[in-house]
Amino acid sequence: MTRWIPLESNPEYGLRSQFETCDNSTFDSGPIKLVWTKKNYNSAISTGSMKSFWTWFQTKRREEDDLIRSEASSPSLFNSVIWIKQTISNACGTIGLLHALANTGIKFAPGSPLAQFIEACKDKTPEERAEFLETTPLFAEIHAETASTGQSAVPTDLDTDLHFTCFVEAEMEGVPHVVELDGRRAGIMDRGKIYNDLLTDVASLVKETYIKGSSGSIQFSMTSLGPPAEW
Repeated sequence: MTRWIPLESNPEYGLRSQFETCDNSTFDSGPIKLVWTKKNYNSAISTGSMKSFWTWFQTKRREEDDLIRSEASSPSLFNSVIWIKQTISNACGTIGLLHALANTGIKFAPGSPLAQFIEACKDKTPEERAEFLETTPLFAEIHAETASTGQSAVPTDLDTDLHFTCFVEAEMEGVPHVVELDGRRAGIMDRGKIYNDLLTDVASLVKETYIKGSSGSIQFSMTSLGPPAEW
């Protein structure tokens, strides 16, 4: 299996014109709703320690993945969502960003590598998208450069128990839902209707499901993607 250097969660590396990334300082709904009034976020990427909730997660993951596989033959209600299977070790950060960029209506410069990659992904299966990513040298080069220029030192041991997953908004029969996109899972995960807004509902989901499942581990964070705020 191809292996990349793990990425750090750093909002300084992102799109600075049409969209930007922002660290969320809390998973509590009050402060997040205050921020939401100033900025319309399009997606959220969360990272957390797999080790801290591994036993709980393994059981939950098996149940969810079995359900996803059992429904694989049914027509998808999220046909417009691009999900990429992860076959590259430590590529979850890059795949999380690609999931966010590919599923939030961002307009890319015509002919740019991102525009070409995402357009080509539309007609491919998740496994074909994974192979396409693995055989596109440009993304490996960008990933390596970003991993080497962040605030964190490049680790000599590339094994990590941290993992990124992406949450985006997608419609099911005209109703907006929270959709979780994790390349290491069996497919797209429907996390239910959006009752407040994407960011508030995702923060609540991470807090009530993942953080509680890890017995309150503090090794969780969330970065959101959206247009620059007008303060």
